Amino acid sequence: MDILNALLQGFATAISPANLLWALVGCALGTAVGVLPGIGPAVAVAMLLPITAKVDVTASMIFFAGIYYGAMYGGSTTSILLNTPGETASMVTAMEGNKMAKSGRAGAALATSAIGSFVAGTIATVIVTLFAPYVAEFAVKLGPPEYFLLMVLAFTTVSAVLGQSTLRGMTSLFVGLAVGLVGLDQISGQARYTYGIPELLDGIEIVLVAVGLFAVAEVLYAALYEGRVTESQNRMSKVYMTGRDWRRSVPAWLRGTAIGAPFGCIPAGGTEIPTFLSYAAEKKLAKGEDLAEFGHKGAIEGVAGPEAANNATVTTALIPLLTLGIPTSNTTAILLGAFQNYGINPGPQLFTTSAALVWALIASLYIGNVMLLVLNLPMVGLWVKLLKIPKPQLYAGILIFATVGAYGMRQSAFDLVLLYAIGLVGVLMRRYDFPTAPVVVGMILGPLAEAQMRNAVSIGEGSFAIFVQRPMSIAMIVVILAVLVLPRIAKARGRRRAPAAAAGSR
Repeated sequence: MDILNALLQGFATAISPANLLWALVGCALGTAVGVLPGIGPAVAVAMLLPITAKVDVTASMIFFAGIYYGAMYGGSTTSILLNTPGETASMVTAMEGNKMAKSGRAGAALATSAIGSFVAGTIATVIVTLFAPYVAEFAVKLGPPEYFLLMVLAFTTVSAVLGQSTLRGMTSLFVGLAVGLVGLDQISGQARYTYGIPELLDGIEIVLVAVGLFAVAEVLYAALYEGRVTESQNRMSKVYMTGRDWRRSVPAWLRGTAIGAPFGCIPAGGTEIPTFLSYAAEKKLAKGEDLAEFGHKGAIEGVAGPEAANNATVTTALIPLLTLGIPTSNTTAILLGAFQNYGINPGPQLFTTSAALVWALIASLYIGNVMLLVLNLPMVGLWVKLLKIPKPQLYAGILIFATVGAYGMRQSAFDLVLLYAIGLVGVLMRRYDFPTAPVVVGMILGPLAEAQMRNAVSIGEGSFAIFVQRPMSIAMIVVILAVLVLPRIAKARGRRRAPAAAAGSR
């Protein structure tokens, strides 16, 4: 009953005209960001962080949440019509969706994608509503040793999973941790790594790093390496589904939601694994004529299941973000920075210290899902026209937004130099496949982890044995080791099996 009352109060806040307008703008912008290839929600949120610094915190978070899950809806449009996934989450959708479009069934693919996203997003939001408060209640009972290890778990999961290489991920993480050390020490007040530059005494702004690594680096990388790309667009058909399409889609939506929701709740990193699992499940369960469509004419289950899994994962990823302060993707890492920009630290205390904000945010997810369904089904033709915006003008606009926003924070020319220096570092990271999310995670959580480690050692009277004296601490150490060791064992086994399979085939 307490949850229901809190949610109703959240709705009362979320349906105020100003917050509804921010939700609508966020959803529309998120859909546009998803439609435009190469501009993900992380870039959009990072670019708009400085612009919204003077906006009310609740309205700002509702706006960013709209961009966050709106991009998941819009990403399917380019995947289906152009075979160009705007986000990695839409890669699987492109496999069957584009074949459906080539067979003249683009409308059915877009419809099952939008409705599946709505169904999965709504079910996942119910899960967030019911379970997030209990996760927060449990997390309140944790002490400094557990909190420190929880942050180490966040470091290892984000670094190991978000990127092609664990070593590269860890390198990015340590860069972020180093950046987080710049400025005055939280406890002693001693200046660290400022090199006599007064602007660095307050530390490096998270907004500056986010905008530089995502927005500026994205534009510079596109200008330097991507060049001109010509894409052929498949013809749009009427956006509707036949009775047979509905019969095939509904079970796929439910299965995709069941696969995706747990992946969002745990720090497993990204939507790639659940979407591929959903696609594999649908292909395995298909029979006869339905199975024959996979990889040829395009099977509607291959669009419905992965899209539902994608949206369920994205929505339930808010549970670890809000209750534990653990981001599981690029965008949630930027959202964590947005919270901190307003002086709010996501974690177990958030449901007590900022209850009104949290429940308004959760209520806005329900409202946003309805808005996105209305924006995506009847207006898909309008979103497709966005693809005609020339890339040079689009990227120039992003650079202007990023520069004005960064300068507006402190009116400092030094910040602009730092912004473009960070942007160049971001280009190098992209060029050599170093993931950028661990940098943001390390920078945000690093100082917090340092403070918790110091508190834990103080409790243990100077002994680090405190980390292995409590049951929860030991459990977390086991999980951290599993995250680091199990993928290596799986890869080693795969390498051993490959030569054996090759020998057997001869």
